[in-house]
Amino acid sequence: MRSAALIILAAAVSACGATTAAGPRSAKAETKLQDALRGKVAGAPISCLPSYRASDMVVIDDNTILFKDGSNLVYRQDPPGGCSPLGRGYYTLVTKTIGSGGLCRGDIARVVDLSSHFTVGSCAFGDFIPYRTATR
Repeated sequence: MRSAALIILAAAVSACGATTAAGPRSAKAETKLQDALRGKVAGAPISCLPSYRASDMVVIDDNTILFKDGSNLVYRQDPPGGCSPLGRGYYTLVTKTIGSGGLCRGDIARVVDLSSHFTVGSCAFGDFIPYRTATR
């Protein structure tokens, strides 16, 4: 009886730590991403944004967030494991910056329901990929 309880407990604990693979991007989200990056070329990943304005953040879906810096530069963030349920419904991303004022790899952001103000998810940031307007 005790071994059955331990097996159930082990299964429950492993399920809590399980991660799900990101599903395919919807056609609408893919179009939105392609439109935002059109004419831009990816650069080498960086670990921190030099600065950002929350009003210049664009949510593509649960797996991709863009941070605009003027019209010629966009930073792409693909949080490892996604940032569910950010891309669905009436949610926003709440970040806190410490020190330099920029967002960095490893920073944790909360996904908040705008109507109830409850935290409904969170994600950690990975590297940021800069996309600059291609020069001719």
